[in-house]
Amino acid sequence: MKALAITDKGIEDIAALEIKELINVKAEIKDSCVVFSIKKLEELCLLCYKSQSVSRVLFLLNNFKFNDDFLKIGKEKTEKIDLSEWLDKELKIAVRCIKTGNNEISTAEIERKFGEFIINNIKKNKKYNQKVDLENPDITFLVYIIDNDCYFGIDFSGFDLSKRIYKIFMHPASLKGTIAYALVKIADYNKKDSLVDPFMGSGMIPIEAALSVSNFSANYYNKEKFSFLKLKPLNKLDFDKFFKNIDKKISKEKLNITGYDDSMKFVVFARKNAKIAGIDKQINFSRVDIEWLDLKFKKNSVDKIATDIPILSKYSDKKAVEKSHKELFYQADYILKKDGILVVLTRNLSSIKKFYEEYKFKIIEERKIYSGKQELFIAKLKRKIYK
Repeated sequence: MKALAITDKGIEDIAALEIKELINVKAEIKDSCVVFSIKKLEELCLLCYKSQSVSRVLFLLNNFKFNDDFLKIGKEKTEKIDLSEWLDKELKIAVRCIKTGNNEISTAEIERKFGEFIINNIKKNKKYNQKVDLENPDITFLVYIIDNDCYFGIDFSGFDLSKRIYKIFMHPASLKGTIAYALVKIADYNKKDSLVDPFMGSGMIPIEAALSVSNFSANYYNKEKFSFLKLKPLNKLDFDKFFKNIDKKISKEKLNITGYDDSMKFVVFARKNAKIAGIDKQINFSRVDIEWLDLKFKKNSVDKIATDIPILSKYSDKKAVEKSHKELFYQADYILKKDGILVVLTRNLSSIKKFYEEYKFKIIEERKIYSGKQELFIAKLKRKIYK
């Protein structure tokens, strides 16, 4: 059985790594998604509940190219699929389409056509009209199109997993949960490490780090929303027991994760978000300016720094932004351990080049990622020379 997980462009390898960690299968990296094999459907339920790097999880029915014969090919392939194990006359269906980089046919037209293909499949094989309910379906079919690749499958998640339920109090430049999680993974953060985010905003990076190493699901309070709860092949699965078996691995121990911001407003926001997420007791939050980090930590005492640095825009003070960038590398040089890692998210890598070179840091990994259509850059740095 094949499956598909949709993720953000540029962090597909992070999604593949997380899938390997959660269900021990190797995923094939595609553009903005990964494809992998599963042995049982419960593995997709686990991914929906535990994954922090993906936005949707699908049981993959078929895939094909988006071209001039797209609808014809889609019709032929969809009407040949045996849907008997998934559908019966009492179940209500819906078709959704997520499309990026191809505007030849509207999403509404694709949804309508694939709905027709599915209904024709049932009429031909089962001789009844399938019920349609776009508001509260029992099963949602998803057509995912990325440029010229089309994937057709059954949506196990039912909602955008990248939208965090705890993200209520927001910084104007707040990160997506999937991007914050990617920064944590790129930093190679583990439970024994100390992690600092000096520009935490609404607390996304510290929260995602704590959720990850505590085995606490970002959707712990979202259990009733998953589409897989209604799926016919899983109607005999005891979901109370399923969730209980996962949740018994949750750790509540205090972590060495610290989030700082120079605004008390955003410190309060971060604390509130962490409380909603269920892990506020495990993270340290405080109002501290970047200039005072060397008074908060001993020299060479911190394992990892991961942060979304202040951006230079038409509304910001250029000198203040550049000062904060310079101060970050000065402080990182002081508080990081000999083999410490610094991971930064920026809109422009060249804006920090003179500062990381001044403090003898080198980029050991860089990548371009996308949050929606916004282009971002991640740099992972270490010292060139240890003093």
